[in-house]
Amino acid sequence: MKLLPLLFLIAAAPAAFAQDAAYKVVDGYKVDPVTMNGFRTWRAAACDRCHGANQEGMVGPSLINSLKTLSKDDFIKTITDGRLEKGMPSFSTSKTVMDNKDALYQYLKGRSDGAITQAKVEPAK
Repeated sequence: MKLLPLLFLIAAAPAAFAQDAAYKVVDGYKVDPVTMNGFRTWRAAACDRCHGANQEGMVGPSLINSLKTLSKDDFIKTITDGRLEKGMPSFSTSKTVMDNKDALYQYLKGRSDGAITQAKVEPAK
């Protein structure tokens, strides 16, 4: 009988996780409009210069790995304030990034979760 609450928690975990990651993906690379906007923001901000074209890291860390543990609030704080001591600039004055920070998080979270299987995405039909 003590296993029942544990089984419920295990079964409910994916649903709770999905609330944090609102992206929708088909075939690993066709995404919803918000996630597509996040990809466009990634490209416009040229994040690949430091984090690599596939978000796997270069001079900056792998965002595939980082977003497995970084909360959305911490992600927003990082892009807003930067991490100057580590070479990460602040994007607080970038209207493009700040207006689309939720979409950017959604795109990168989808990459980190493995739902988006390639860096370049297309709009889902």
